[in-house]
Amino acid sequence: MKKSTTTKSTATKSATSKSESPSQLIDARIKELGDWRGKTLAHVRAFIKQAVPEVVEEWKWRGVPVWEDAGIICTGETYKSVVKLTFAKGASLQDPSGLFNSSLEGNVRRAIDIHEDDEIDKAAFKALIRAAAALNRSKAR
Repeated sequence: MKKSTTTKSTATKSATSKSESPSQLIDARIKELGDWRGKTLAHVRAFIKQAVPEVVEEWKWRGVPVWEDAGIICTGETYKSVVKLTFAKGASLQDPSGLFNSSLEGNVRRAIDIHEDDEIDKAAFKALIRAAAALNRSKAR
């Protein structure tokens, strides 16, 4: 999958200046997208913060929003036709609601691809976020 050219951004350029916090850079990415992808990223970001209030936001790999708690919980990449949430240890998580729909063949990561008209199961998503954070904390001990 190719990244959309719209992901080349002022937010990415700002990352090199170190003048903005990761949260400000994520805010800028959401605003810059200005379409369903920005709205989707904003919604999942809010759900992540609700699920794990102590989550740390990072900006890595030249412009990828990352949410961490004792390690990476997930990343939020935006492509032309999908918002992809990749869970660093997704293969180790129970997913009874079947949210994972991408990167299913790997031994470590799993992803959720969200398309324009997809509905997000808020409760299941928040449970998955909490489980990922708990897994990270259990491995950090």
